[in-house]
Amino acid sequence: MKNRYMTPLGWYWFLQRPAFRAFMAREATSVAVAGYLVFVLILLNAIGDGPVAYDRVVVNLKQPLAVFGHVLVFGAALYHSITWFNLTPKAMPIYIGEDRVADFWAAILMGYLPWLVVSAVVLWAVTR
Repeated sequence: MKNRYMTPLGWYWFLQRPAFRAFMAREATSVAVAGYLVFVLILLNAIGDGPVAYDRVVVNLKQPLAVFGHVLVFGAALYHSITWFNLTPKAMPIYIGEDRVADFWAAILMGYLPWLVVSAVVLWAVTR
């Protein structure tokens, strides 16, 4: 297979089909999530440096650009999570005996329900 012909693809290959565009959008959202993790590391470093450094970071977080960035990253993380949970049953189908559980119910059982439970526990812990 050394001489197998490969059709050359342009840089815009993902624009040809809606499924490809959705795939690339999901992959792009992971860049936003990775950027937010860098911010969390900066915040943890400021906590370690003491109250003055932490207060400086908190003041900067109140700027409109920082608020807009957090809203943008939240939207990206939400899109990434939802599309990932919808894909999970295709990668890890659930079978009960010989019958495959419908993708809708598998996505709820493996993705949305644990997400809801963890969010409720975190909300409870923060507000008590």
